[in-house]
Amino acid sequence: MHPKRFVFFLPWLIGVLSSVLIFISGCKDSTDSAPLTVKPQKGPFVVSVVATGELNAQNSIDIEGPTGIRKAGLFQLKITDLVAEGTVVKPGDVVAQLDKAELLSKLKEVEMNLQKFTSQYTGVRLDCTLTLAQARDELVNLRYAMEQRKLEKDESVYEAPSTRRQAEIEADKAVRAYDQAKINYSTKVKQAEAKMREAEAELNKEKQNYNDILQVMGQFTITATEPGMVIYAREWDGKKRIVGSTINAWDMRVATLPDLSKMQSVTHVNEVDIKKIRVGQKVKIKLDADSDKKLTGEITSVANIGEQHPSSESKVFEVVIKVLESDSTLRPAMTTSNEIMVETIENAMFIPLETVHSDDQGLTFVYIKDGSGIKRKQVELGLENDNHVVVKAGLTLEEELYLSKPDGAEDAELIMLKP
Repeated sequence: MHPKRFVFFLPWLIGVLSSVLIFISGCKDSTDSAPLTVKPQKGPFVVSVVATGELNAQNSIDIEGPTGIRKAGLFQLKITDLVAEGTVVKPGDVVAQLDKAELLSKLKEVEMNLQKFTSQYTGVRLDCTLTLAQARDELVNLRYAMEQRKLEKDESVYEAPSTRRQAEIEADKAVRAYDQAKINYSTKVKQAEAKMREAEAELNKEKQNYNDILQVMGQFTITATEPGMVIYAREWDGKKRIVGSTINAWDMRVATLPDLSKMQSVTHVNEVDIKKIRVGQKVKIKLDADSDKKLTGEITSVANIGEQHPSSESKVFEVVIKVLESDSTLRPAMTTSNEIMVETIENAMFIPLETVHSDDQGLTFVYIKDGSGIKRKQVELGLENDNHVVVKAGLTLEEELYLSKPDGAEDAELIMLKP
């Protein structure tokens, strides 16, 4: 185009474009300002609670550390080696190793005590042997002395009366000394036996401690008792036991061998929704690892007491869901999305929650479109879920409801429910 003609048409072109833009803007503004409306829906209405869970086996075999560690004077043991979680093992395969440092220290202590009490036992035995030998010798000597005095007594029969009397007294004293020595010897035997029993008991106690430690030491290499897949055991706070974790005398579990044919999902429901949950309710289960896989479940237990869960600020209640299908791809610790089917109405009228309003008197109503005007209409509501609520009375399927409060709603006529 010639430059002069272009300059001539430029003001006209700018005017036309401006008009078009103003028209489009006006149309857009009028569209955006128009409140949206919806009609009630009819059909199945589902009330559900969605909660994240974790798969584990309904039944499992615990792989535990050594039994009787308290007898060995131990209360905690550290895991120094552990096979990778998910390892498939056979009976006898090594699963974990425990730290023997403290046990070896105990063993040295017990060995020293064992030597000490062995020496004490030997000393007591020698002392008792010597004491009783001396007592026996004394008893023999006293018996000889008694017999001698009796002979002297018998020989003094022809002596003077005083001499005979003196011989009788000496004979009686010898008999009493011998009788007393026999009693003393019996007492010394009992004392020796008591000392020997005490020393032997102390020695046997240390021998038992020594044997207990040796027996426990042989269990520090933990092996599988059954075939299966190794899953790490969990602490009281939910953390898994790994290398460096400790097991204690009251909970010796290192890992478990789950029965993968029967799985369950353990989930936690907040205190607001728990009143809706009960045993026997059906559940739709989705795997986070495979969103296309859909499973079904059934609630088998609901906790009576809430707990503080790390992932929730409010109290939660543990809910156990049995997986009804058997699937070889299911593995413990997989996360699931559990939709618990609380209640279902097969043929209900329901509307979005955004359409429902209430006033200071507690009157529940909706705004409906009446030709070009607006009316308020009281409604009776029923069950609700996250997005919709059931309408029991007050609406028909043909009526249009405003999703938000429209302009001029304050002056809208109120239509009450018929009694």
